[in-house]
Amino acid sequence: MALLPSAVYQLAKRGHRVIVERSAGVGAGYPDADYEQAGAQMTQDHAAVFHKADLIVKVKEPQESEFGLLRAGQILFTYLHLAADRGLTDALLKCGVTGIAYETIEVNHRLPLLEPMSEIAGRMAILVGGYCLAKHNGGSGVLLGGVPGVLPGRVVVLGGGASGINAARMATGLGADVTVLEVDLERMRFLDITLHTAHTLFSSEAHLIDLLPTVDLLIGAVLLPGAKAPKLIRREMLRHMRPGSVLVDIAIDQGGCAETSRPTTHDHPTYVEEGVMHYCVTNMPGAYARTATQALTNVTYRYIETLADLGLQEACRVQPALLGGINVINGKLTHKAVADAHGLKWEPPPMA
Repeated sequence: MALLPSAVYQLAKRGHRVIVERSAGVGAGYPDADYEQAGAQMTQDHAAVFHKADLIVKVKEPQESEFGLLRAGQILFTYLHLAADRGLTDALLKCGVTGIAYETIEVNHRLPLLEPMSEIAGRMAILVGGYCLAKHNGGSGVLLGGVPGVLPGRVVVLGGGASGINAARMATGLGADVTVLEVDLERMRFLDITLHTAHTLFSSEAHLIDLLPTVDLLIGAVLLPGAKAPKLIRREMLRHMRPGSVLVDIAIDQGGCAETSRPTTHDHPTYVEEGVMHYCVTNMPGAYARTATQALTNVTYRYIETLADLGLQEACRVQPALLGGINVINGKLTHKAVADAHGLKWEPPPMA
């Protein structure tokens, strides 16, 4: 769910009409009654939400069935990940909607609207990775924390950003042997001081290949803001890993950082390639929907309130970071990384 009942209450208190689809919050543990009490107008009609609202707030990108419901002059505020989806990019350009992506809003070289989901996905990666290593799940049978007299499992994390550091924290907490590969030396110094027992190693293909034969759990946590994830793990590299080892590709929402990665679902989360179990679930935080809803609302609400109060142009003046979030507007592509991913032309937002 994209908004807590408390956020709906604040918006309604400011005089805005808030339309909520029935049962939208049930999966996160927030029944319709909570939203009704907060002042929301509830509707059973999915299409009516798009028809009546000028600002659409979602968690994930529009589904194909929703493309025809979007219109010019409407603002769509959600995770878009357009660099990994040409079809969605074309659909948003065609309908003329203003698409503002949570993941490309940048403040002081940080991505504050992406960070909470990265934190959840990073922590979750160790939970699901450790579970996948269980023999009955097809894994190698290695317990990440080990036991007295038995060495712990080995975890390698590609990328020391928000998701990477949270994965490393969880893995060290379990007692695993953890190595984080990173290219930013200052970031490595921070990781070295913060994580204590984890190791840091400059990220290169040669270093990764050296590590792969002894890795039990490999976490792909690389990110290029707004762009497709780089394919750092080639198919032949996986052949260096032991059968039953596990790859969790957190970067799958941006196309994945392994050549063998393809999107999976929470219902069917894994598959095996080259003897390595792949966990490539898009929207990993959806598994912990209540925590995710709270964390997302914490960081998005200030922008939602500003957009609702002031409209797009004035909101961008008050909150300049919103400009970086605009990926499409009035049929034009306005984010360079997305344009580069698809070989399309782009131009800055008109209010820049």
